[in-house]
Amino acid sequence: QVQLLESGGGLVQAGGSLRLSCAASGSAFSINEMGWYRQAPGKWRELVATITSGGMTNYADSVEGRFTVSRDNARNTVYLQMNSLKSEDTAVYYCHAGDDYSGLDYWGQGTQVTVSS
Repeated sequence: QVQLLESGGGLVQAGGSLRLSCAASGSAFSINEMGWYRQAPGKWRELVATITSGGMTNYADSVEGRFTVSRDNARNTVYLQMNSLKSEDTAVYYCHAGDDYSGLDYWGQGTQVTVSS
């Protein structure tokens, strides 16, 4: 089992920045892809950004150039630096980890990001 613990959400004004962190614990040795998804009220959960253990990244078009995903493999931690935040970035952000060995997906509990205009 893998546990994901997120931190760093909060309230920020439009144009501001926030940094999210997610630390994986437990049987995390076979985790490959980690990343972030978000869900706004009344909408489906959507991909924000992912990063593999080798450093390959993938971003949603809506955040490309404003958000940066990074990872510390030694600490099994993934980060999301969010700059130039917009009101439409308001959502609950969920950390995700994919286990290549078991094929299981793991999710964090979610952290609220609210951007005021």
